[in-house]
Amino acid sequence: MQPNATSRALAVALWPEGVNRAVMAFVLVVAGTVVLAISAKIKVPFYPVPMTLQTFAVMAIAASYGARLAVAAVVLYLVEGAIGLPVFTNTPPAVAGPAYFLGTTGGFLIGFIALAAIVGTAADRGWDRSIVRLFAAMIAADIVVFVLGFAWLAWGAQLASGATGIGPAAAWAGGVVPFLLADLLKIALAALAVPAAWMLVERR
Repeated sequence: MQPNATSRALAVALWPEGVNRAVMAFVLVVAGTVVLAISAKIKVPFYPVPMTLQTFAVMAIAASYGARLAVAAVVLYLVEGAIGLPVFTNTPPAVAGPAYFLGTTGGFLIGFIALAAIVGTAADRGWDRSIVRLFAAMIAADIVVFVLGFAWLAWGAQLASGATGIGPAAAWAGGVVPFLLADLLKIALAALAVPAAWMLVERR
């Protein structure tokens, strides 16, 4: 299928006909925040650094929802954390709230909005039915997340010591390199899953 600006994302296409679209949007957005919160708590075992399934969850939601609903789900999720709900990784024991965004992961969290917008736009254009196109969109989106996360970690993060940022070398070594292979695998899984789901839907 060629990219088409009028293509419907998977979750929208699966929604029962005749149900109010506002209800659909509300349910999908809230469900998306639940998935994101759960994915933040799931630690991937046997990996040398702490890692969750959150990037995979954002990718899958964006590819399934389209840009508008995916961005809304991510923004609502961040708002939930900002008002103190324990939806982020390590909350508890860490305390959610506005100050959480000033920590080392703040750039990555904000980057999730860009990720949802990029992958969701690709889905809106029909790229969610092509493994290659969806994979390419997810790679581009992940690069944006890494750039934002790296920049904040290197120069903006507020550390417990009172320092600001850990410096570019440390940010690259600790915040980027250990996650490259894992993110590539998560992208591959998401890029395979959504087109496969479309194939099943179309056969039905």
